[in-house]
Amino acid sequence: MSAGRRWEYDPDHDHVAGGIPSHVVAEVERLAGQLVDLAGTGVDVSDIGNGPRPGGLRRMDAAGGWFSFLVAPREPLIVVVRIVPPFEAL
Repeated sequence: MSAGRRWEYDPDHDHVAGGIPSHVVAEVERLAGQLVDLAGTGVDVSDIGNGPRPGGLRRMDAAGGWFSFLVAPREPLIVVVRIVPPFEAL
C-alpha cells in the first residue's frame, strides 16, 4: 500500500465480512489493496467498477460474488461497505 492511502471496512470487519467464505473475503481484500495501489499512482478509482455515476457507490465482481465500495472524496480512503458471496455459498 502507498503511504497514507488505505482501505477499510465500514462499519467493521464482522459486520461486512462476517460469515462470508474466507476465499471471497481474501479476494475482496486483494482487490481493495489493488484499488489503493492504483489510487496511489494517481489513477482516479472513483469510476472503477459498476455504478450509476463516478464518486458514488461502486460495485466490483470478486470470487463469483461482488462487493460494494466508496472512494472517500476528502481522504485517501476506500471503504468496503458490503460483500455478497456467490449464490452457492449462501
